[in-house]
Amino acid sequence: MNDRTQVAERDQQAVARREGDQPARRMTLTPAVDVFEDSQGITLWADLPGVTKDKLDVKVHDGNLYIEAEAVVPTPAGLRLQHAEIRESRFARAFSLSPDFDTSKIDANLQDGVLKLTIPRRDEARPRRIEVQTN
Repeated sequence: MNDRTQVAERDQQAVARREGDQPARRMTLTPAVDVFEDSQGITLWADLPGVTKDKLDVKVHDGNLYIEAEAVVPTPAGLRLQHAEIRESRFARAFSLSPDFDTSKIDANLQDGVLKLTIPRRDEARPRRIEVQTN
């Protein structure tokens, strides 16, 4: 047994004691997000590493967009966890949406831990060119 193993065992014992005394506190992370806007609407990219579709919840309510997710990092069979900074990550983020956006047409796609949301503008909110006629 080396020093690293001893430290890991002490950490696990401390966690076990804490969990026995009170309910475990869950850490909630704010995912990094990039938002791009054009005349058609916005595209939002959120980093959600380790999140699967069944652990992802995207909702729109009262003009707000809510993203909630949970990532579970499984321990491979035959291996024992020595150290984990974050064992089960919970992600949460909320955005206020302008009434210019058509929330009934949001398109969501999750691939490789990145959520892509495409939120189109309402037709009446999109810029349009007006043809000018001469007499």
